[in-house]
Amino acid sequence: MNALTTPDKLAADTAMGPVTLLVADLDAMTTYYTDAVPLRILSATDRTVTLGRGGVPTVILEHAPELTHAAAGSAGLFHTAILFESKAALAAALYSVARKAPGTFTGSADHLVSIAFYFTDPECNGVELYWDRDRTEWSWVHGSVEMATLYVDPNEFLSEHLTIEGQSTPGDESVFGRTQVGHVHLSVGDVATARQFYVDTLGFDATTSLGNQALFVSAGGYHHHMAMNVWNSRGAGPRMPALGLGRIDIRVPEADSLGELTERLTHHKVQVRDDGRTVSFDDPWANLIRVEISAS
Repeated sequence: MNALTTPDKLAADTAMGPVTLLVADLDAMTTYYTDAVPLRILSATDRTVTLGRGGVPTVILEHAPELTHAAAGSAGLFHTAILFESKAALAAALYSVARKAPGTFTGSADHLVSIAFYFTDPECNGVELYWDRDRTEWSWVHGSVEMATLYVDPNEFLSEHLTIEGQSTPGDESVFGRTQVGHVHLSVGDVATARQFYVDTLGFDATTSLGNQALFVSAGGYHHHMAMNVWNSRGAGPRMPALGLGRIDIRVPEADSLGELTERLTHHKVQVRDDGRTVSFDDPWANLIRVEISAS
């Protein structure tokens, strides 16, 4: 993969920031993401709770009781994927959810590049907890990363990777290490429009696709920072205000990268909101995206 930054591409060091969720029950959602997942509260107000590990914001819960759930088939969040640094940390997180909220488990998979476990939070937002294999183990063929969906037995994974510490000290940073949003997966109306926006306009590289069903994109040769599928939302139009996804944050390494992105968006006639530190805009389905410069 060519990781060199060009004016029509996002910088190679681009990464995902936290995902903001608009929630009806702030206390219940905070309990799920701290007791089950488990993340730690990094900051909190009456309206907003920021959660993460190792000081890195991962999920932001914003109280929005005036909103209701979106209609079935709408565009929006498919899942937020939270990346753990080791198999032991992932096993400890899986064990925690299994103990505190076993009914939220929805599946597991070996994707060749990663091992993932899937859940649905109390307000029906998808959550993926995963660990990446080393990049040297990923296989690229003609510019596409090889991924699959192979069954992983959760109990077998726990028996192999759960430590004594992982069973007894859910608040210990030495068990979980740092978490971050590894990727964000969206439900969209159609893949062609997603490719035009996220690849041709925003500047991600397409890393793999499933025909007209799903597209995976990244910067810098990662397997995917974002994905879009139509499995539950084919034909969906722009979102109406609703519970669920509030904002996706993306971080670029320097001011030049942010400036180049702003120029591309303006060239493609995307309405941009620039406050001098961040650039915000909507994708074709009215998903709000904010891009900022990474903290040094």
